[in-house]
Amino acid sequence: MKPSKKLTTAQTRRDFIKNAALASSIFIVPRHVLGGVGFTAPSDQLNLAAIGAGGKGISDIKNASVNGRERVVALCDVDFSGSAKQSIENFPNAKLFADYREMLDQMKDIDAVTISTPDHVHGPAAKYAMERGKHVYVQKPLTHNIREARLLTQMARDQKVVTQMGNQGASNPLLDMVQKWVDSGKMGKISKVQVWTNRPVWPQGFAFPQPEPSKKPDDLHWDLWLGPAPEIAYTPNLHPFNWRGWWDYGTGALGDVGCHLIDIPFRTLGLHYPKSAECSVGTVFSRMWTPDYNPEGAPASSFITLHFDATDKSQSPIEMTWSDGGIRPSHPDIIPADHDIGGANSANGVLIIGEKGIISTNINDSSPLMPKLYLNDGTQEFGPESESNEEPEYGHQRLWVDAIKAGYGSKEHKALTSSFDYAGPMTETVLMGNLAIRSYMLRRENSKGQMEFYGRRKLLWDGDNMQITNLEEANQFVGREYRTGFEV
Repeated sequence: MKPSKKLTTAQTRRDFIKNAALASSIFIVPRHVLGGVGFTAPSDQLNLAAIGAGGKGISDIKNASVNGRERVVALCDVDFSGSAKQSIENFPNAKLFADYREMLDQMKDIDAVTISTPDHVHGPAAKYAMERGKHVYVQKPLTHNIREARLLTQMARDQKVVTQMGNQGASNPLLDMVQKWVDSGKMGKISKVQVWTNRPVWPQGFAFPQPEPSKKPDDLHWDLWLGPAPEIAYTPNLHPFNWRGWWDYGTGALGDVGCHLIDIPFRTLGLHYPKSAECSVGTVFSRMWTPDYNPEGAPASSFITLHFDATDKSQSPIEMTWSDGGIRPSHPDIIPADHDIGGANSANGVLIIGEKGIISTNINDSSPLMPKLYLNDGTQEFGPESESNEEPEYGHQRLWVDAIKAGYGSKEHKALTSSFDYAGPMTETVLMGNLAIRSYMLRRENSKGQMEFYGRRKLLWDGDNMQITNLEEANQFVGREYRTGFEV
């Protein structure tokens, strides 16, 4: 799609201010003299809106408003009876909508939106907004599937909109310490990365719950909550949080924290698309000799292996492993036994393993990163155990807003840590793990009348063409089917 030639309202306001100042020979009184220090004239404020105003959406839109520096003009949520009530209290003058399409079509003066919905709505909502020239901030994972991530990345370039994904830890300045350890060569060639998490911490790994239409909350717009997913009757225990474990809506443990954890090695090692993916998953037996089979949802635990080509920073091909469900790597000998690996209690973390040492970090969200370097010669170098943040979430949302004001292609825009140019390929890598898991569950009846799991193999990935080259059936998980009105 070609970029619109029509200027946005925000561009029009800013251009008017600049041109008026240049054309006038009259001395202009500085704005801070008229309005006080920190005052932002209404003409310089962005008009912001939230798609998903509850849960994480509360802090996303609040932080993007920068303590009232910007104007929040609209809130969209499918259920304002829940936590989204907090956003109404924060922004009592904002107009309320249940359908983001109606909001964006009616309110032409919206400059930018935060999108903090369940995973399956990220892609449709972001596409709809960007088609209308809106800048977008999208919660992690950027999208529900690989194809959507590739499409949104290209659309952001075509539309020339400023974008940011909501993995706020990417703006943590302590990442510079990890980057310097890698770039300095202290680690030698880096060949392995181990990533793990204690997620899922929500119900996952069992049969899909039964619909119970009579239990639907009166204020919940169920059809809009379903969005692109297949139409089903209201089903309890999905909204507002437990959707994460079901493939029609969520992306499992990888989607929840993969963009916080995998971001660290992907960024510091300069990784690109993986070459291959393979996995195994934990098996649950409710009956003797008969494993439970629930392909509609993510398993209770999984182990993923991804392989990457060498980069300038790694100097060696990389093997990255991911484990969830509380399964973590063995404690390396080089790290003292009484030291946690990763974060507190070794619950989540990353190990970057080189020929001369190991880097250990915590999950990179709003937790302390706790970077630690252990070298084979006994050298140890630690970052701080706690962090004093000058602004919420390292200014991740505020930096996005500042980049919008500076303009597409500005130094502020290029300095964003998770614009779609970076977040798109990284999200694709995270979601490759889910493609492997879903392929692992593929089965069919063989000539002996037995169920054969034919996807349990190493999957070869052609990243440039978004295609598994050695198992055609696996490619069905690169994208998804959409209900009418929510297509991507």
